[in-house]
Amino acid sequence: MASLFARLRSLSVKRHFAKSVRTVAGQVLVFQVALVVLLVACGVFALILQSERDAAAEARRRSTAVAETFARAPGVVAALQTPDPSKILQPLTEAARRAADVDFIVVMDTSGIRYTHPLPDLIGKRFVGEIGPSLQGRRYVESVDGPLGREVQATVPVKNADDEVVGLVSAGMKVKNVESQLYRQLPIILGAGAGALALSAGVTALVGRRLRRQTHSLAPNEMALMYQHHDTVLHSVREGVLIVGADGRLMLANDEARRLLELPPDIEGRRVSDLPGLDPAMRALLASGREATDEVLPAGERLVAVNQRPTGSGGGRPGQTVVTLRDSTELQAVTGRAEVARERLRLLYDAGLRIGTSLDVLRTADELARVLIPRFADFVTVDLADPVLHGEEPARTGTEMRRAAVSGIADDHPLTEQGRLFDYQPSTPQARGYGSGRSQLVSDLASAEAWRVQDPERARAIIDYGIHSLITAPIQARGVVLGMASFWRSRQHEPFNEEDVSLAEELVARAAVSIDNARRYTREHALAVTLQRSLLPQAMPEQSALDIAYRYIPAQSGVGGDWFDVIPMPGSRVALAVGDVVGHGLHAAATMGRLRTAVHNFSALDLPPDELLNHLDDLVGSIDQRETAQSAAGVVGATCLYGIYDPVTRRCVMARAGHLAPAVVGPDGTVEFPDVPAGPPLGLGGMPFQTAEVCLAEGTHLVLYTDGLIEDRRRDLDVGLELLREALAGHPGRSPEQTCQDVLDSVLPERPKDDVALLVARTRQLPPDRIADWDVPADPAAVAGMRDAVSRRLDAWGLSDLGFTMELILSELITNAIRYGSEPIHVRLIRDRALICEVADGSSTSPHLRYAATTDEGGRGLFLVSQMAERWGTRYTPQGKVIWAEQALP
Repeated sequence: MASLFARLRSLSVKRHFAKSVRTVAGQVLVFQVALVVLLVACGVFALILQSERDAAAEARRRSTAVAETFARAPGVVAALQTPDPSKILQPLTEAARRAADVDFIVVMDTSGIRYTHPLPDLIGKRFVGEIGPSLQGRRYVESVDGPLGREVQATVPVKNADDEVVGLVSAGMKVKNVESQLYRQLPIILGAGAGALALSAGVTALVGRRLRRQTHSLAPNEMALMYQHHDTVLHSVREGVLIVGADGRLMLANDEARRLLELPPDIEGRRVSDLPGLDPAMRALLASGREATDEVLPAGERLVAVNQRPTGSGGGRPGQTVVTLRDSTELQAVTGRAEVARERLRLLYDAGLRIGTSLDVLRTADELARVLIPRFADFVTVDLADPVLHGEEPARTGTEMRRAAVSGIADDHPLTEQGRLFDYQPSTPQARGYGSGRSQLVSDLASAEAWRVQDPERARAIIDYGIHSLITAPIQARGVVLGMASFWRSRQHEPFNEEDVSLAEELVARAAVSIDNARRYTREHALAVTLQRSLLPQAMPEQSALDIAYRYIPAQSGVGGDWFDVIPMPGSRVALAVGDVVGHGLHAAATMGRLRTAVHNFSALDLPPDELLNHLDDLVGSIDQRETAQSAAGVVGATCLYGIYDPVTRRCVMARAGHLAPAVVGPDGTVEFPDVPAGPPLGLGGMPFQTAEVCLAEGTHLVLYTDGLIEDRRRDLDVGLELLREALAGHPGRSPEQTCQDVLDSVLPERPKDDVALLVARTRQLPPDRIADWDVPADPAAVAGMRDAVSRRLDAWGLSDLGFTMELILSELITNAIRYGSEPIHVRLIRDRALICEVADGSSTSPHLRYAATTDEGGRGLFLVSQMAERWGTRYTPQGKVIWAEQALP
């Protein structure tokens, strides 16, 4: 470009040169004058360099001395520690600046914020310069472009008594003041150079006169050939060239410039402002004469890159400008396409990051709708087949479509609202796309008719709103169409085209995989939840000992192994169990079902809590061994709390295997956590379990829970227990249902990572008038007396119809206790939901039911009991055993 401008400067005076052809003598004269000028310029340049070096050195010394003197001045450190250092330091720095003959003294804090400056408006702004070395305790001298111009400045630290840097001081001088001495010497040098130039010109004139007489032999065709070469270069280059005079008239335009700007033939000599057909921006630039570099301006249907430079006095006349023009239409088009491609790649990248962040179908659909606004569309709607939201396979036709997500640049749009269920009409683009699996483009909604069939009134509202074009793309994954994504554009965008269709398909294809993954997860999660809920109690059993309320909340990340149970026991007792299997998914749910079934089976044996947990521990250990041998996950980490409440004695016996201790809420609202010995988790073996017995007043709440209720990554276990205590305390008389809800509202984490089982049981006491008991001597003659006593009690209870059967059962049980057991023998009759007869003795020998032969004299007693009673059985106590039998009440 520099060489081209040099050629143009010489070409600009071509025609004037042709009218008065110079001779060789004239060229020699110019050469000699140029030589003298060069010598004078070299002398001036050398003087300038020497003066600048000396002046710069003097400025550095003076600036450094002033800055260090002021930094060590008394009172500076104290002033920096005042609330308003500027009020104290500004007058001091100005007085020192004038006395030291420097241009500025600036005091600043360690962050570079000025406290003083010769220009008060700059106080409080950041210092222009490097402060890093000074903050390290060193002085630093530099030359910068500051608020006063080009400056030489020295920056030094201000240190306190502890040798800590508490501030900075900078002093300096403007470069033009430093160079003033140089400028005073320049007239002398220039005067001497002018004299030498005049002398050289005179001598050259005398010599040139003789040379002009000797150069007449130069032929005209030779001079014409020289200009022909200039014309060839000027008109054959692939850049337009314009030369504009100082008066704003066009002096020269080559062929390429005429073509690019579509100029008429007789354009030279006219003012630039009067040129026809120029764009206003192009006309303004040419008329201004200002310097321009590669400014892209329109020229008709083209885009032209313009470079404009003033000629000065180097080769053309002063005030002239040389303009070069280059056609950049294709380059701009390529750049535009590259920018569009880059923006689309960026959009695809952002979509890949922001779509599919969860395994929730609705959230994934909403992410697809939001990520494309407003860069691709003004409004986006996502319709999914309703079965997809429940994890099922979609239908083959566009029926039962649910508006899963809708988003746009405004909320007052007329598009169908989220959550609505509808069917696609067969002629609509959505129905065609759903059936064919191919995207549909509607460039002009106003002129299209098929899409209006879905909802004509809403279609008119959409057109009136300004939405003008539509792309609807099928959400297709693994060969199945899950729904349709519709992209709408309004006045903020141009209508969609075929390139937009391909981009929409790629965006939807990426989202479709995430939606299908979420659908499959929803299905698996629903199956696991269904399995787990089927394994949990569907309803609480009928019993009179406890008022029960419960909650089960599956984890958001998948079902787990938390479970609970309420099991009626003989003698109006009720067993409570709560447990947890570590892990999530179908395996944890299935394992939980196995453990719950095992607890039911073991509780049927009427085992104490510690013995039941021992049996359960052995079972879990055997399961682990079998599943580990089959390379499956074991049950390591299962926990359980098991307790039995007796409404007659109001005593609750509990044992736990690695589980959290229960909470006991007294009738007065006080809360305590009973000290139930903590055994190891199930399956570890080797350690026996221990029981704890507590006496519970009537109306006491017994709260059993799993660790998901109180544990959270953002809080400690103790914090969760304290929150549980606060939620339970201070509410006497609250129902178990309300207790459950209040505990969940106060303690449950916002997004629980583990499932939660909560069981609240309020104790009851069986009234004493429903219980009758007798001590029986070990004498067969006492059986008759017991029959009479039981008969009288049944008459008092209004159960005379059960007298004969109960007397027969009681006779057989007492006779067996006297014959095969040991003292003490005790009989208890309980009237609850059934009539319960219990015979206790001191022997641990358990009777067995058998079928007596016709020749046997005995062995039919228990057979008669089993036939006449609804249920019967044996349970062991520390004192012996209890044989019980139940009869249903009328």
